[in-house]
Amino acid sequence: MSESRFSFSAVTIVHYAVVVVLALGAAYYIWVKPPTFNPITDPRGAEALALVQTHRAQGYPTILQAMTEHVRSMSERNLVARLGEWRVKPVEGDLYEIRVQLRDQGVTGQWFEREFIWHANLSLKKVNAASLPADGVTPKEPDSEPTGLPVPPMPFGPKY
Repeated sequence: MSESRFSFSAVTIVHYAVVVVLALGAAYYIWVKPPTFNPITDPRGAEALALVQTHRAQGYPTILQAMTEHVRSMSERNLVARLGEWRVKPVEGDLYEIRVQLRDQGVTGQWFEREFIWHANLSLKKVNAASLPADGVTPKEPDSEPTGLPVPPMPFGPKY
């Protein structure tokens, strides 16, 4: 009888130890995990995210469509591409930073990761590319203000 009582208590102790280890692991994860910004809880963050995702892209109606079309086209070629989570971070005032990572698997199996970063200015309703990959997706806006500087002649132009 004492033998079964010992095994019962040993099993109970092991179960409690597992629960304690899991609880400590969860507490450590919550403590170490960097704070994330949920755009759904901040209406201005959600507006900044929508401003970037619906902004015109090169070759596509929106940036979001360009990103998802890239993933789809890679899949058609039996290659893997993964679009990460869209992250929103307030910078200052009406300026927000929007980031998304794109991972592509090349034909040799090697993975390439690019981070697309945009700045969304809510007061101006303007989106600017803030990283080289984002610059390749975002069309250039024409300058609205003339510089006032004369255009120099081309040095190797036609000779008359």
